[in-house]
Amino acid sequence: MKVVLASKSPRSQELLSHLFTDFMIIPAQGEEKAVFTTPEEYVRNLATDKAKEIAEKILSKDAEISVTTDNEDILVIGADTIVYADSQVLGKPKDTDDAYRILSLLSGTSHQVYTGVCFLLTKGKTQAFITHSFAEKTEVFVDTLSPDEIRDYIATGDPLDKAGSYGIQGVFSKHITHINGDYFNVVGLPVSRIYRELRDFLPK
Repeated sequence: MKVVLASKSPRSQELLSHLFTDFMIIPAQGEEKAVFTTPEEYVRNLATDKAKEIAEKILSKDAEISVTTDNEDILVIGADTIVYADSQVLGKPKDTDDAYRILSLLSGTSHQVYTGVCFLLTKGKTQAFITHSFAEKTEVFVDTLSPDEIRDYIATGDPLDKAGSYGIQGVFSKHITHINGDYFNVVGLPVSRIYRELRDFLPK
């Protein structure tokens, strides 16, 4: 079985390597079209859209996708992470001003990090596939940040490519007082949950 991760996130790639020694990386390129209903359903739909985009390209033998199936089963894993605070979905900041706004919103309060994951398994040479998706939530508590602390963090450049404008595994960790839930879910992938879900999902 070939395993394909439909994400360009280096953090997701590193975490998936704890579960698979060999996998391909084919980032999804499509526009995010999921309609917001609940945070859980939203991230599940985003992850499913990514997995389906890549699976359909593989099955159609898209010239841009260099995957030789040889009638093998292919497991495509799509994932997407959002930060949810004050009834808002907080993605990656548009610029430094937006990062300042987001970090100010997170300061001195808690927020939720949701990661949606979709497994899409294609069976041999058939065009049929089986899907399964889920969402994992972690609550994160941020210390009260001064304006200077926010500006100093933004100056590192770290928040500009991250949902919610921060990375829990980097220098921002000194501002995280505690979490409820899976730490790795905040980093990018809920490794333990993926392992357990795959154990039930994959054919025995």
